[in-house]
Amino acid sequence: MTVKFPLLQIPLINFFASPTRISRHRRFIFMESQSYFDSPSVATTDYPVPLSPPLPALSKDIEPNRALTASSKSALFSLSRSHVIFEDEWIIAVNKPQGIYCESVLSSLPDLLNDTGANVSELHLANRLDRDTSGVMLITKLHKVAAKFVKAFTDHKVRKTYLAYCVGLAPKWEKITVKSGHGRSKYGAWRVYAASDAGRKLPGGSLVKDMETSFEVLSVNGLGCFKEVSDLHKDEDIIIVQEKSVIGCDLKKDEILVRASPRSGRTHQIRLHCQYLGIPIRGDVRYEGVYEWKGNIYDSHELHAESLSFEHPITGKSMLLQAPLPSWAIQPLRSQFE
Repeated sequence: MTVKFPLLQIPLINFFASPTRISRHRRFIFMESQSYFDSPSVATTDYPVPLSPPLPALSKDIEPNRALTASSKSALFSLSRSHVIFEDEWIIAVNKPQGIYCESVLSSLPDLLNDTGANVSELHLANRLDRDTSGVMLITKLHKVAAKFVKAFTDHKVRKTYLAYCVGLAPKWEKITVKSGHGRSKYGAWRVYAASDAGRKLPGGSLVKDMETSFEVLSVNGLGCFKEVSDLHKDEDIIIVQEKSVIGCDLKKDEILVRASPRSGRTHQIRLHCQYLGIPIRGDVRYEGVYEWKGNIYDSHELHAESLSFEHPITGKSMLLQAPLPSWAIQPLRSQFE
């Protein structure tokens, strides 16, 4: 039996149909490796070269202030029953607000559960979300359940979907999967590396790891439709990253709502791949997202953990947990929700 939580279902509107539409069969795109910085000093090292740019200067001014604001909000945060998406005697799923640290959600949970007489000594985060990412956060109540989820995530038995509001050049693809490397560069920032660099050593001693994300376009400039969570791997294009992206993030023209499904669980994975595709997330100044757009300032990135699906580790039931949509995700499709 599948346990589902209601989400609006909207009829599919095909806004991609055009004489120039890309082929719907799977297409693999391979590119020869190319240095992001063409200089003799880089060529003499044996370290892999990052293919995404370093942190923008703007982020170094804005991110510290965002962190301070989030710390203040998190210190005052308290979970309520309105945040709860699902609960049984083994797990609880909550809708984490934007701008709140995961640790603050976890630390405020005992006050909520004490009223029910539940055991609060073994609470454990099954998944983590970035500070400014909202949405489904799963917490286990027992150590044995936590261990089962660790294995389920490691074995890719838990499926995650996210919604991201991006600003860039409208993509020509409807569905795409990006496969690349992921790691920390010399100065500690997370960067995209060539897929072929996976396993190679980085300056800090860590290794480049594989990173894979599937994307589906839901709306471009308010035209499109909201679709149920489905198989993003069907009728997709596939990019195997081996060189610097040819799509610049300076082409900030269109507003694109995408659904993303990460197969791996790397830090800032969706944000990095959106940057690589030339559609950085609005407000994500760390990865070239717009800070100011159409007269508005965006103090956080617009990324939402939409759903988690998995087999319940105790009951064996198929679970689909979905968080309510944030206003920025509803707005581009407002006419369909009215």
